[in-house]
Amino acid sequence: MDAARSEGEPDCLGAVLAGGAGSRMGEPKAVVELGGRPLIAYAVAAVIGAGLEPAVIAKADSVLPELDCRLIEEPAEPRHPLLGVLSALEAAEGRPVVAVACDMPFVPPDLLAWLAWLDDPVVICEAEGRIQPLLARYAGVAAELNAAVAAEEASRDAALALDPRVVGEDELRRFGDPARICFNVNDRAD
Repeated sequence: MDAARSEGEPDCLGAVLAGGAGSRMGEPKAVVELGGRPLIAYAVAAVIGAGLEPAVIAKADSVLPELDCRLIEEPAEPRHPLLGVLSALEAAEGRPVVAVACDMPFVPPDLLAWLAWLDDPVVICEAEGRIQPLLARYAGVAAELNAAVAAEEASRDAALALDPRVVGEDELRRFGDPARICFNVNDRAD
């Protein structure tokens, strides 16, 4: 455990996924302002608030605001949502990864901390009947994710194939409104 971290914090990488193209938004999501702050700042703050080691996972050409955390570069190709998770797992060197997409500004730190402490290898949140593979905990599944990314499997299908613990709305309510927690900002109307 890092000497700067307290004894009560999990040894986990908190991966903020920012490698997407932002095509629906029309510009890179990470830098879109929400309440006067870049969208990605909310996810980074939640990771830090959870006591996790923060890291932003992005492509080399990703447009990002200035961030005070580690940047992990994911490969330029393929373009797959789970490539960021896979890159985080490789950088975590055997430690678990708690992933949160940069376009999820309402994820509470206590949910991320709770995910980090779970023993299940894969834990995925679900709200309104939608699996959220980019709000999840991953450990020991790099080989499986690598195969899924290479096969261009849909993110949800690939995540469900890992036999995850699914955290549904009943459990998510402990941390707030499940629909708000799992809300993705996809376009200007959002």
